[in-house]
Amino acid sequence: MKACLEFQAGHERGVQMRKKWRIILGAILLALVLSGCGAKGEASSGPKQVIIGTGTQFPNICFIDKNGKLTGYDVEVMRAIDKKLPDYQFKFKTMDFANLLTSLANRKIDVVAHNMAKNKEREKQFLFNQEPYNYSPLYITTKKSNNSIHTLDDLNGKNVIVGATSNAADYIRNYNKKNDNKIHLRYAGQGSNDAANQIETGRADATLSTPFAVDFQNKTQSAKQKTVGKVILDTKVYFIFAKNNKKLADEVDTAIKELEKDGTLKKLSEKWLGGDYSKSSFAK
Repeated sequence: MKACLEFQAGHERGVQMRKKWRIILGAILLALVLSGCGAKGEASSGPKQVIIGTGTQFPNICFIDKNGKLTGYDVEVMRAIDKKLPDYQFKFKTMDFANLLTSLANRKIDVVAHNMAKNKEREKQFLFNQEPYNYSPLYITTKKSNNSIHTLDDLNGKNVIVGATSNAADYIRNYNKKNDNKIHLRYAGQGSNDAANQIETGRADATLSTPFAVDFQNKTQSAKQKTVGKVILDTKVYFIFAKNNKKLADEVDTAIKELEKDGTLKKLSEKWLGGDYSKSSFAK
């Protein structure tokens, strides 16, 4: 009888022990499964890819250098912003300038970085960030040998060529409204050198341009130009986003403020543009 009781007690202890180990093993397996799910979740929630639309034909701003690398002020500012935003991974997509806003509207890209200024038409369809990362001071620009043009009044009766959708075009159109259309406004065709070529051949007398664009033009083209007089228009430059991308635009603004504070914007501007254009010329 005693032997039977001892056997029964031992059997029950064995059952309890097996139950205990099953519980322990189950807990271990559950922990491994949850751990695996967590790792997978972390991998899938990595940096969000952001497609930056830019060009390759804008001297000093966004262009292909002699080594075949996409670079320039706008490109390098975007790369600096990317370093400030670990939740995002920026990837560049290059295209003709004329296709940038269309691509943004069709969600083929997320941001446009191409020395863009605000205007009413663009603001109707797109979102601009709030902090300018550059100022483009526009001067009257003529053929280097032309000594007859110094001020806006000297452009009366002259042919001035600018990009059709540019702020320079808006400025001349507004000037003409107030001054009986004294300036003959012409629009540049495709290609970054069209305005320079028309000035060189005498079909146009002047344009509005920045010192850094003229400097690049003089270094790389046979046609030589110069800026004259005072700053006509100091254009604030922004990035452009889709309307529903305010969170990214706000975070880009935060990064721009940090880059301005730590001197990165000034350093990049001096390197690519030949001077500090991170601040307005009127404030200097």
